[in-house]
Amino acid sequence: MNFSSKPSLFFKDKEILLLEDDLLLAKRIASFLEKNGSEVTHCKSLLEARNALTSLNYEVALLDLNLPDGESLELFREGIIPDNTSTVLMTGEGGIRSAVEAIQLGAADYLAKPFDLEELPLIFAHADNRKKSTRLRQHAQEKVKRKTDNLFFEGSFEGDLENLEKILSADDRLKTHLPPLLIDGPTGSGKSTYARWIHAHGPRSENSFVEVNCSAIPDSLVESELFGHEKGAFTDAQNARIGLFEAADQGTLFLDEIASLSLPAQAKVLLAIENGIIRRLGGTKEIKVDVRIIVAANQDLREMIKEGQFREDLFHRLDLLRIKIPPLNSRGKDILPLARHFLKTLCQKYKLPVPPLSKKSEDLLLAHSWTGNTRELIHELERTLVMSEKGKSLEILPARVSSLVHQSELSQEDWLNPSFSFPKDGFDLEKEVVRLIQLGIQQSNGNISEAARLLGVPRDYIRYRLQKKGA
Repeated sequence: MNFSSKPSLFFKDKEILLLEDDLLLAKRIASFLEKNGSEVTHCKSLLEARNALTSLNYEVALLDLNLPDGESLELFREGIIPDNTSTVLMTGEGGIRSAVEAIQLGAADYLAKPFDLEELPLIFAHADNRKKSTRLRQHAQEKVKRKTDNLFFEGSFEGDLENLEKILSADDRLKTHLPPLLIDGPTGSGKSTYARWIHAHGPRSENSFVEVNCSAIPDSLVESELFGHEKGAFTDAQNARIGLFEAADQGTLFLDEIASLSLPAQAKVLLAIENGIIRRLGGTKEIKVDVRIIVAANQDLREMIKEGQFREDLFHRLDLLRIKIPPLNSRGKDILPLARHFLKTLCQKYKLPVPPLSKKSEDLLLAHSWTGNTRELIHELERTLVMSEKGKSLEILPARVSSLVHQSELSQEDWLNPSFSFPKDGFDLEKEVVRLIQLGIQQSNGNISEAARLLGVPRDYIRYRLQKKGA
Protein backbone atom coordinates (compact mmCIF):
# COMPACT_ATOMS: atom_id res chain seq x y z
CA MET A 1 0.00 0.00 0.00
CA ASN A 2 1.68 3.12 -1.26
CA PHE A 3 0.97 6.69 -0.28
CA SER A 4 0.44 9.27 -2.99
CA SER A 5 3.00 12.01 -3.33
CA LYS A 6 0.27 14.35 -4.52
CA PRO A 7 -2.76 14.76 -2.19
CA SER A 8 -6.23 14.20 -3.65
CA LEU A 9 -8.55 17.20 -3.49
CA PHE A 10 -11.60 14.96 -3.16
CA PHE A 11 -11.04 14.30 0.56
CA LYS A 12 -10.04 17.86 1.51
CA ASP A 13 -12.04 19.21 4.50
CA LYS A 14 -14.40 16.22 4.48
CA GLU A 15 -15.72 14.48 7.59
CA ILE A 16 -15.07 10.75 7.11
CA LEU A 17 -16.32 7.79 9.12
CA LEU A 18 -13.93 4.83 9.03
CA LEU A 19 -15.30 1.53 10.38
CA GLU A 20 -12.53 -1.06 10.56
CA ASP A 21 -11.61 -3.47 13.37
CA ASP A 22 -8.14 -4.25 11.94
CA LEU A 23 -6.18 -1.58 13.81
CA LEU A 24 -3.11 -1.71 11.56
CA LEU A 25 -5.18 -1.34 8.37
CA ALA A 26 -7.32 1.36 9.99
CA LYS A 27 -4.20 3.31 10.95
CA ARG A 28 -2.90 3.16 7.36
CA ILE A 29 -6.21 4.25 5.87
CA ALA A 30 -6.71 7.03 8.41
CA SER A 31 -3.18 8.33 7.80
CA PHE A 32 -3.79 8.39 4.06
CA LEU A 33 -7.12 10.20 4.40
CA GLU A 34 -5.77 12.73 6.91
CA LYS A 35 -2.79 13.39 4.64
CA ASN A 36 -5.36 14.32 2.00
CA GLY A 37 -6.94 16.91 4.28
CA SER A 38 -9.88 15.03 5.80
CA GLU A 39 -11.10 14.63 9.38
CA VAL A 40 -11.38 10.93 10.24
CA THR A 41 -13.49 9.32 12.95
CA HIS A 42 -12.34 5.74 13.47
CA CYS A 43 -14.78 3.16 14.87
CA LYS A 44 -13.97 -0.45 15.67
CA SER A 45 -17.51 -1.82 16.05
CA LEU A 46 -21.09 -1.35 14.89
CA LEU A 47 -21.99 0.11 18.27
CA GLU A 48 -19.33 2.82 17.96
CA ALA A 49 -20.43 3.53 14.38
CA ARG A 50 -24.08 3.90 15.41
CA ASN A 51 -23.13 6.42 18.09
CA ALA A 52 -20.91 8.33 15.67
CA LEU A 53 -23.63 8.51 12.99
CA THR A 54 -26.13 9.94 15.46
CA SER A 55 -23.66 12.61 16.57
CA LEU A 56 -22.12 13.93 13.36
CA ASN A 57 -23.04 14.30 9.71
CA TYR A 58 -20.39 12.50 7.62
CA GLU A 59 -19.88 13.26 3.95
CA VAL A 60 -17.96 10.01 3.37
CA ALA A 61 -18.09 6.61 5.06
CA LEU A 62 -15.69 3.70 4.50
CA LEU A 63 -17.08 0.58 6.15
CA ASP A 64 -15.61 -2.86 6.67
CA LEU A 65 -18.21 -5.58 6.09
CA ASN A 66 -17.45 -7.91 8.99
CA LEU A 67 -17.13 -6.48 12.50
CA PRO A 68 -16.85 -8.18 15.91
CA ASP A 69 -20.52 -7.38 16.67
CA GLY A 70 -22.03 -8.04 13.23
CA GLU A 71 -22.07 -6.89 9.60
CA SER A 72 -22.06 -3.23 8.57
CA LEU A 73 -25.06 -4.10 6.38
CA GLU A 74 -27.09 -3.65 9.55
CA LEU A 75 -26.39 0.11 9.41
CA PHE A 76 -28.05 0.25 5.99
CA ARG A 77 -30.97 -1.91 7.05
CA GLU A 78 -31.54 0.30 10.11
CA GLY A 79 -31.59 3.39 7.88
CA ILE A 80 -29.18 5.39 10.04
CA ILE A 81 -26.74 6.22 7.21
CA PRO A 82 -27.92 9.56 5.69
CA ASP A 83 -28.71 9.68 1.98
CA ASN A 84 -26.12 12.41 1.48
CA THR A 85 -23.28 10.24 2.85
CA SER A 86 -21.18 8.66 0.11
CA THR A 87 -20.52 5.14 1.42
CA VAL A 88 -18.07 2.48 0.19
CA LEU A 89 -17.92 -1.02 1.63
CA MET A 90 -14.66 -2.95 2.21
CA THR A 91 -14.90 -6.71 1.95
CA GLY A 92 -12.81 -9.85 1.57
CA GLU A 93 -13.14 -12.32 -1.27
CA GLY A 94 -16.08 -14.11 0.31
CA GLY A 95 -18.16 -10.99 0.87
CA ILE A 96 -18.95 -9.94 -2.69
CA ARG A 97 -22.59 -11.06 -2.37
CA SER A 98 -23.02 -8.92 0.75
CA ALA A 99 -21.34 -6.01 -1.01
CA VAL A 100 -23.88 -6.24 -3.82
CA GLU A 101 -26.67 -6.21 -1.24
CA ALA A 102 -25.09 -3.13 0.35
CA ILE A 103 -25.23 -1.32 -2.99
CA GLN A 104 -28.88 -2.28 -3.31
CA LEU A 105 -29.44 -0.79 0.16
CA GLY A 106 -27.70 2.49 -0.66
CA ALA A 107 -23.92 2.00 -0.70
CA ALA A 108 -22.16 3.77 -3.55
CA ASP A 109 -19.56 1.05 -4.27
CA TYR A 110 -17.33 -1.60 -2.70
CA LEU A 111 -13.62 -2.43 -2.50
CA ALA A 112 -12.28 -5.97 -2.39
CA LYS A 113 -9.46 -6.47 0.12
CA PRO A 114 -6.54 -6.10 -0.24
CA PHE A 115 -6.60 -2.83 -2.17
CA ASP A 116 -4.20 0.00 -2.92
CA LEU A 117 -4.89 3.18 -0.97
CA GLU A 118 -4.47 5.09 -4.21
CA GLU A 119 -7.80 3.59 -5.32
CA LEU A 120 -9.75 5.47 -2.65
CA PRO A 121 -9.92 8.95 -4.26
CA LEU A 122 -10.86 7.45 -7.61
CA ILE A 123 -13.55 5.11 -6.34
CA PHE A 124 -15.15 7.82 -4.16
CA ALA A 125 -15.04 10.33 -7.01
CA HIS A 126 -16.76 7.81 -9.29
CA ALA A 127 -19.30 7.03 -6.56
CA ASP A 128 -19.99 10.75 -6.11
CA ASN A 129 -20.53 11.21 -9.85
CA ARG A 130 -22.92 8.25 -9.97
CA LYS A 131 -24.87 9.69 -7.05
CA LYS A 132 -25.18 13.03 -8.85
CA SER A 133 -26.31 11.30 -12.05
CA THR A 134 -28.89 9.32 -10.12
CA ARG A 135 -30.16 12.48 -8.48
CA LEU A 136 -30.52 14.16 -11.88
CA ARG A 137 -32.53 11.20 -13.17
CA GLN A 138 -34.72 11.32 -10.08
CA HIS A 139 -35.24 15.04 -10.60
CA ALA A 140 -36.30 14.43 -14.21
CA GLN A 141 -38.78 11.81 -13.04
CA GLU A 142 -40.15 14.08 -10.35
CA LYS A 143 -40.87 16.76 -12.93
CA VAL A 144 -43.43 14.57 -14.69
CA LYS A 145 -45.11 13.23 -11.56
CA ARG A 146 -48.77 14.16 -11.59
CA LYS A 147 -49.04 14.53 -7.88
CA THR A 148 -47.38 16.64 -5.23
CA ASP A 149 -46.88 15.44 -1.69
CA ASN A 150 -45.96 18.82 -0.24
CA LEU A 151 -49.38 20.40 -0.50
CA PHE A 152 -52.17 20.12 2.02
CA PHE A 153 -55.79 20.59 0.99
CA GLU A 154 -57.99 20.33 4.06
CA GLY A 155 -60.02 22.89 6.00
CA SER A 156 -59.37 26.43 4.76
CA PHE A 157 -56.87 25.02 2.25
CA GLU A 158 -59.74 23.45 0.29
CA GLY A 159 -60.34 26.87 -1.28
CA ASP A 160 -56.76 26.80 -2.61
CA LEU A 161 -57.43 23.44 -4.25
CA GLU A 162 -60.64 24.74 -5.85
CA ASN A 163 -58.73 27.64 -7.42
CA LEU A 164 -55.99 25.33 -8.65
CA GLU A 165 -58.51 22.95 -10.21
CA LYS A 166 -60.24 25.83 -12.01
CA ILE A 167 -56.92 26.76 -13.59
CA LEU A 168 -56.20 23.15 -14.53
CA SER A 169 -59.63 22.90 -16.14
CA ALA A 170 -58.88 25.97 -18.28
CA ASP A 171 -55.44 24.58 -19.16
CA ASP A 172 -56.92 21.25 -20.28
CA ARG A 173 -59.36 23.02 -22.57
CA LEU A 174 -56.69 25.19 -24.16
CA LYS A 175 -53.86 22.61 -24.32
CA THR A 176 -51.56 25.11 -26.05
CA HIS A 177 -50.87 28.84 -25.71
CA LEU A 178 -51.66 28.72 -22.01
CA PRO A 179 -52.30 32.14 -20.47
CA PRO A 180 -49.94 33.61 -17.85
CA LEU A 181 -50.68 32.97 -14.19
CA LEU A 182 -49.99 35.33 -11.28
CA ILE A 183 -49.48 33.83 -7.82
CA ASP A 184 -49.82 36.45 -5.13
CA GLY A 185 -48.78 35.76 -1.54
CA PRO A 186 -46.36 36.68 1.25
CA THR A 187 -42.82 35.34 1.47
CA GLY A 188 -42.67 31.70 2.49
CA SER A 189 -46.33 30.97 1.71
CA GLY A 190 -45.53 28.27 -0.86
CA LYS A 191 -45.85 30.13 -4.17
CA SER A 192 -43.15 28.06 -5.87
CA THR A 193 -44.76 24.83 -4.61
CA TYR A 194 -48.09 25.87 -6.11
CA ALA A 195 -46.37 26.69 -9.40
CA ARG A 196 -44.78 23.23 -9.54
CA TRP A 197 -48.12 21.63 -8.68
CA ILE A 198 -49.87 23.38 -11.56
CA HIS A 199 -47.11 22.35 -13.97
CA ALA A 200 -47.05 18.73 -12.73
CA HIS A 201 -50.81 18.36 -13.12
CA GLY A 202 -51.20 20.30 -16.36
CA PRO A 203 -50.86 19.42 -20.04
CA ARG A 204 -47.16 20.33 -20.05
CA SER A 205 -46.10 18.08 -17.18
CA GLU A 206 -43.75 16.02 -19.33
CA ASN A 207 -41.80 19.08 -20.46
CA SER A 208 -39.42 21.43 -18.67
CA PHE A 209 -40.24 23.38 -15.53
CA VAL A 210 -37.69 26.19 -15.29
CA GLU A 211 -37.60 28.28 -12.12
CA VAL A 212 -35.72 31.53 -11.72
CA ASN A 213 -35.56 33.92 -8.78
CA CYS A 214 -35.58 37.33 -10.44
CA SER A 215 -34.16 39.03 -7.34
CA ALA A 216 -31.01 36.92 -7.63
CA ILE A 217 -30.13 38.13 -11.16
CA PRO A 218 -28.03 41.30 -11.42
CA ASP A 219 -29.58 43.92 -13.72
CA SER A 220 -26.61 43.66 -16.07
CA LEU A 221 -27.24 39.93 -16.62
CA VAL A 222 -31.06 39.82 -16.78
CA GLU A 223 -31.31 39.95 -20.56
CA SER A 224 -28.59 37.33 -21.02
CA GLU A 225 -30.15 34.99 -18.42
CA LEU A 226 -33.69 35.23 -19.73
CA PHE A 227 -33.09 35.47 -23.49
CA GLY A 228 -29.56 34.11 -23.98
CA HIS A 229 -26.63 35.67 -25.83
CA GLU A 230 -24.47 35.14 -28.89
CA LYS A 231 -20.71 34.71 -28.87
CA GLY A 232 -19.00 38.07 -28.40
CA ALA A 233 -22.17 39.85 -27.22
CA PHE A 234 -20.16 41.16 -24.26
CA THR A 235 -16.68 40.79 -22.81
CA ASP A 236 -17.12 37.39 -21.13
CA ALA A 237 -19.41 35.91 -23.81
CA GLN A 238 -16.90 33.44 -25.24
CA ASN A 239 -19.63 31.09 -26.42
CA ALA A 240 -23.28 31.36 -27.42
CA ARG A 241 -25.77 30.45 -24.71
CA ILE A 242 -29.54 29.87 -24.71
CA GLY A 243 -31.67 31.75 -22.21
CA LEU A 244 -34.31 30.51 -19.79
CA PHE A 245 -37.16 31.26 -22.21
CA GLU A 246 -35.61 28.84 -24.71
CA ALA A 247 -34.85 26.30 -22.02
CA ALA A 248 -38.53 26.33 -21.01
CA ASP A 249 -39.87 26.01 -24.58
CA GLN A 250 -43.00 23.78 -24.62
CA GLY A 251 -42.88 23.81 -20.81
CA THR A 252 -43.27 26.27 -17.96
CA LEU A 253 -41.15 29.25 -16.94
CA PHE A 254 -41.67 30.33 -13.34
CA LEU A 255 -40.49 33.88 -12.60
CA ASP A 256 -40.35 34.23 -8.83
CA GLU A 257 -40.24 37.73 -7.31
CA ILE A 258 -40.97 39.34 -10.68
CA ALA A 259 -41.29 42.75 -9.03
CA SER A 260 -37.49 42.72 -8.59
CA LEU A 261 -36.94 43.16 -12.33
CA SER A 262 -36.04 46.64 -13.54
CA LEU A 263 -38.51 48.52 -15.75
CA PRO A 264 -36.43 47.91 -18.93
CA ALA A 265 -36.29 44.18 -18.11
CA GLN A 266 -40.05 44.17 -17.51
CA ALA A 267 -40.56 45.67 -20.97
CA LYS A 268 -38.55 42.86 -22.59
CA VAL A 269 -40.47 40.20 -20.67
CA LEU A 270 -43.74 41.76 -21.80
CA LEU A 271 -42.66 41.65 -25.46
CA ALA A 272 -41.63 38.00 -25.12
CA ILE A 273 -45.01 37.09 -23.61
CA GLU A 274 -47.01 39.13 -26.12
CA ASN A 275 -45.25 37.93 -29.26
CA GLY A 276 -43.87 34.53 -28.27
CA ILE A 277 -40.62 35.66 -29.87
CA ILE A 278 -37.24 36.36 -28.31
CA ARG A 279 -33.91 37.58 -29.60
CA ARG A 280 -30.64 36.65 -27.96
CA LEU A 281 -28.40 39.43 -26.72
CA GLY A 282 -26.09 40.39 -29.57
CA GLY A 283 -28.14 38.41 -32.08
CA THR A 284 -30.44 39.35 -34.95
CA LYS A 285 -32.38 36.11 -35.39
CA GLU A 286 -35.92 35.93 -34.00
CA ILE A 287 -36.57 32.73 -32.04
CA LYS A 288 -40.11 31.46 -31.50
CA VAL A 289 -40.88 30.05 -28.06
CA ASP A 290 -44.05 28.52 -26.64
CA VAL A 291 -43.75 29.02 -22.89
CA ARG A 292 -46.33 28.97 -20.14
CA ILE A 293 -45.46 31.87 -17.85
CA ILE A 294 -46.14 31.67 -14.10
CA VAL A 295 -45.02 34.61 -11.99
CA ALA A 296 -45.02 35.16 -8.24
CA ALA A 297 -45.10 38.38 -6.29
CA ASN A 298 -44.87 39.08 -2.58
CA GLN A 299 -45.58 42.79 -2.99
CA ASP A 300 -48.70 44.71 -3.98
CA LEU A 301 -48.11 45.21 -7.71
CA ARG A 302 -50.91 47.79 -7.97
CA GLU A 303 -49.16 49.93 -5.37
CA MET A 304 -45.88 49.48 -7.20
CA ILE A 305 -47.60 50.70 -10.39
CA LYS A 306 -48.70 53.85 -8.57
CA GLU A 307 -45.12 54.37 -7.41
CA GLY A 308 -43.78 53.88 -10.93
CA GLN A 309 -41.91 50.70 -10.01
CA PHE A 310 -43.92 48.21 -12.07
CA ARG A 311 -45.31 48.43 -15.58
CA GLU A 312 -49.08 48.59 -15.72
CA ASP A 313 -49.24 46.91 -19.15
CA LEU A 314 -47.18 43.96 -17.86
CA PHE A 315 -49.42 43.66 -14.81
CA HIS A 316 -52.58 43.44 -16.91
CA ARG A 317 -50.92 40.88 -19.20
CA LEU A 318 -49.98 38.72 -16.24
CA ASP A 319 -53.22 39.12 -14.30
CA LEU A 320 -55.36 36.92 -16.56
CA LEU A 321 -55.40 34.12 -14.02
CA ARG A 322 -54.57 34.71 -10.39
CA ILE A 323 -54.09 32.69 -7.22
CA LYS A 324 -53.93 34.56 -3.95
CA ILE A 325 -52.32 32.68 -1.06
CA PRO A 326 -53.23 34.12 2.33
CA PRO A 327 -50.67 34.33 5.15
CA LEU A 328 -50.44 31.34 7.45
CA ASN A 329 -51.63 33.26 10.51
CA SER A 330 -55.02 33.73 8.84
CA ARG A 331 -55.62 29.97 8.61
CA GLY A 332 -56.81 29.68 12.23
CA LYS A 333 -56.86 26.19 13.73
CA ASP A 334 -56.02 24.68 10.33
CA ILE A 335 -52.39 25.34 11.27
CA LEU A 336 -52.48 22.22 13.45
CA PRO A 337 -53.45 19.66 10.77
CA LEU A 338 -51.01 21.43 8.42
CA ALA A 339 -48.24 21.04 11.00
CA ARG A 340 -49.05 17.33 11.39
CA HIS A 341 -48.92 16.94 7.60
CA PHE A 342 -45.48 18.56 7.40
CA LEU A 343 -44.31 16.59 10.43
CA LYS A 344 -45.28 13.33 8.72
CA THR A 345 -43.37 14.36 5.60
CA LEU A 346 -40.29 15.26 7.66
CA CYS A 347 -40.41 11.95 9.52
CA GLN A 348 -40.44 10.13 6.17
CA LYS A 349 -37.40 12.17 5.16
CA TYR A 350 -35.46 11.27 8.32
CA LYS A 351 -36.93 7.75 8.58
CA LEU A 352 -38.34 8.45 12.02
CA PRO A 353 -41.64 7.49 13.67
CA VAL A 354 -44.17 10.33 13.74
CA PRO A 355 -44.31 11.78 17.27
CA PRO A 356 -47.48 13.34 18.69
CA LEU A 357 -47.63 17.08 19.31
CA SER A 358 -47.90 18.00 22.96
CA LYS A 359 -50.76 20.26 24.09
CA LYS A 360 -48.25 22.99 24.89
CA SER A 361 -46.80 22.71 21.39
CA GLU A 362 -50.26 22.99 19.82
CA ASP A 363 -50.95 26.14 21.84
CA LEU A 364 -47.65 27.65 20.73
CA LEU A 365 -48.31 26.82 17.10
CA LEU A 366 -51.65 28.60 17.27
CA ALA A 367 -50.29 31.59 19.21
CA HIS A 368 -47.28 32.32 17.00
CA SER A 369 -47.59 34.97 14.27
CA TRP A 370 -45.67 32.89 11.66
CA THR A 371 -44.37 35.88 9.77
CA GLY A 372 -42.29 33.45 7.69
CA ASN A 373 -45.47 31.49 6.83
CA THR A 374 -45.25 27.79 5.88
CA ARG A 375 -41.50 27.99 5.31
CA GLU A 376 -40.98 29.09 8.92
CA LEU A 377 -43.37 26.41 10.16
CA ILE A 378 -41.54 23.66 8.27
CA HIS A 379 -38.13 24.84 9.49
CA GLU A 380 -39.32 24.99 13.11
CA LEU A 381 -40.83 21.50 12.92
CA GLU A 382 -37.64 20.16 11.37
CA ARG A 383 -35.41 21.82 13.97
CA THR A 384 -37.49 20.45 16.83
CA LEU A 385 -37.73 16.98 15.29
CA VAL A 386 -33.98 16.48 14.87
CA MET A 387 -33.34 17.69 18.41
CA SER A 388 -36.02 15.52 20.03
CA GLU A 389 -35.62 12.10 21.59
CA LYS A 390 -37.32 9.13 19.98
CA GLY A 391 -40.53 7.95 21.58
CA LYS A 392 -41.43 11.30 23.16
CA SER A 393 -43.99 13.87 22.13
CA LEU A 394 -42.74 16.84 20.14
CA GLU A 395 -42.10 19.88 22.33
CA ILE A 396 -42.00 22.99 20.18
CA LEU A 397 -40.52 26.21 21.47
CA PRO A 398 -39.65 28.45 18.53
CA ALA A 399 -37.20 31.20 19.30
CA ARG A 400 -39.70 33.81 18.15
CA VAL A 401 -42.41 32.21 20.24
CA SER A 402 -40.31 32.28 23.37
CA SER A 403 -41.48 35.82 24.07
CA LEU A 404 -44.99 34.46 24.42
CA VAL A 405 -43.85 32.17 27.18
CA HIS A 406 -43.00 33.82 30.48
CA GLN A 407 -39.70 32.73 31.92
CA SER A 408 -41.41 31.30 34.97
CA GLU A 409 -43.31 28.87 32.73
CA LEU A 410 -40.11 27.09 31.79
CA SER A 411 -39.61 23.68 33.31
CA GLN A 412 -37.99 23.69 36.73
CA GLU A 413 -35.85 20.87 35.41
CA ASP A 414 -34.37 22.99 32.59
CA TRP A 415 -31.08 24.61 33.60
CA LEU A 416 -31.81 27.45 31.15
CA ASN A 417 -34.39 28.60 33.67
CA PRO A 418 -32.90 31.07 36.21
CA SER A 419 -34.96 29.37 38.93
CA PHE A 420 -33.37 25.99 38.19
CA SER A 421 -32.51 23.87 41.22
CA PHE A 422 -29.98 21.05 41.03
CA PRO A 423 -31.62 17.63 41.49
CA LYS A 424 -30.87 15.81 44.72
CA ASP A 425 -29.55 12.77 42.90
CA GLY A 426 -26.97 14.86 41.02
CA PHE A 427 -26.59 16.76 37.74
CA ASP A 428 -25.24 15.12 34.55
CA LEU A 429 -22.87 17.83 33.32
CA GLU A 430 -21.40 15.66 30.57
CA LYS A 431 -24.86 15.08 29.09
CA GLU A 432 -25.66 18.80 29.10
CA VAL A 433 -22.34 19.66 27.47
CA VAL A 434 -23.17 17.23 24.66
CA ARG A 435 -26.62 18.78 24.46
CA LEU A 436 -25.10 22.23 23.87
CA ILE A 437 -22.67 20.82 21.31
CA GLN A 438 -25.51 19.12 19.41
CA LEU A 439 -27.45 22.37 19.44
CA GLY A 440 -24.44 24.21 18.03
CA ILE A 441 -24.01 21.59 15.31
CA GLN A 442 -27.71 21.76 14.43
CA GLN A 443 -27.68 25.56 14.20
CA SER A 444 -24.56 25.32 12.02
CA ASN A 445 -26.22 22.84 9.64
CA GLY A 446 -23.67 20.17 10.51
CA ASN A 447 -20.62 22.40 10.00
CA ILE A 448 -18.25 21.43 12.82
CA SER A 449 -15.94 24.41 12.33
CA GLU A 450 -18.84 26.86 12.54
CA ALA A 451 -20.27 25.05 15.58
CA ALA A 452 -16.88 25.33 17.27
CA ARG A 453 -16.84 29.06 16.57
CA LEU A 454 -20.34 29.53 18.01
CA LEU A 455 -19.46 27.55 21.14
CA GLY A 456 -16.09 29.21 21.59
CA VAL A 457 -14.16 25.93 21.68
CA PRO A 458 -11.61 24.21 19.41
CA ARG A 459 -12.93 21.92 16.69
CA ASP A 460 -11.10 18.96 18.23
CA TYR A 461 -12.95 19.54 21.52
CA ILE A 462 -16.30 18.90 19.82
CA ARG A 463 -15.04 15.72 18.20
CA TYR A 464 -13.56 14.54 21.53
CA ARG A 465 -16.80 15.14 23.44
CA LEU A 466 -18.97 13.42 20.88
CA GLN A 467 -16.63 10.45 20.59
CA LYS A 468 -16.52 10.20 24.39
CA LYS A 469 -20.33 10.16 24.43
CA GLY A 470 -20.31 7.24 22.02
CA ALA A 471 -17.55 5.35 23.83
